[in-house]
Amino acid sequence: QVQLVESGGGLVQAGGSLRLSCAASGNIFSVNTMGWYRQAPGKQRELVASVATGDTINYSDSVKGRFTISRDNAKNTVYLQMNSLKSEDTALYYCNADIRLPFRASDNNIWGQGTQVTVSS
Repeated sequence: QVQLVESGGGLVQAGGSLRLSCAASGNIFSVNTMGWYRQAPGKQRELVASVATGDTINYSDSVKGRFTISRDNAKNTVYLQMNSLKSEDTALYYCNADIRLPFRASDNNIWGQGTQVTVSS
């Protein structure tokens, strides 16, 4: 069974930093695009940042210049360094990945369970 396990959320004051981690585990052939999404209460889930296997990176406009996404392919892990946090960054953050299982022709899109980030003003 393939799963994504997130860690690193918590409570931080505005202006502070947090680092989220997400590791893919299980019977994996390859991990392709990995990313972070977030969902605040009463709002839709939105993309925060993503990184493809060729290191093509996308950020939402709201986090550009403050957040940095990176990945360690040897560990099937993606990170999100969040600096200069604002109260509007408060949300449940989800890891997402396109994972190829052995002997499969296409990727499975997998979600993590979510980790809470709360920024106090």
